[in-house]
Amino acid sequence: MTRFVSVRAFAAAFALFIAPSLAAAAEVTAVFAGGCFWCVESDFEKLDGVEKAVSGYTGGDLQNPTYEDHEGHVEAVEVTYDPDVVSYRSLVDYLLRHIDPLDDGGQFCDRGPSYKSAIFVADDEERAAAQAAIVEAESELGEKVVTPIRDRGAFWIAEDYHQNYYKKNPIQYRFYRSRCGRDARVKKVWGAH
Repeated sequence: MTRFVSVRAFAAAFALFIAPSLAAAAEVTAVFAGGCFWCVESDFEKLDGVEKAVSGYTGGDLQNPTYEDHEGHVEAVEVTYDPDVVSYRSLVDYLLRHIDPLDDGGQFCDRGPSYKSAIFVADDEERAAAQAAIVEAESELGEKVVTPIRDRGAFWIAEDYHQNYYKKNPIQYRFYRSRCGRDARVKKVWGAH
């Protein structure tokens, strides 16, 4: 009986303390900007290995930015992913193929600095992966990719109404995405690549 209790106690301790930390250790985050964060969030949440994508602001100095006041920041998405399922390099490749990496004035119908694309890196390993992805993209496209690689800084989560917008407002979201020409432009840039 004592042996059975010990096994049960061990199993309970494992479930409560060890297993959650193992799961948390397997998930890491990456930050990308690709124009409207609703679309970037929607695109990444379709990718195997991505646990979630959260819309927000990054890249600027303003503390606690909001949609109405985020000067200096870009709309971005923090992607939580399992590196055992999808690599950081694969995430960068995915971003580049879901934006127009040749446009430095914004993305699609959204123009201006808030909508510029960027890859935000946390360390040298991420920087090397992003640089390799850009070199490969330039080779495929035959043009210079203008999506910059920037150092990752604070990420500020956007207001609740922006989170999962594509799920909460599917009709409005599809209308916006279509009217903005996002998918048509991506197809034109990347073609059959």
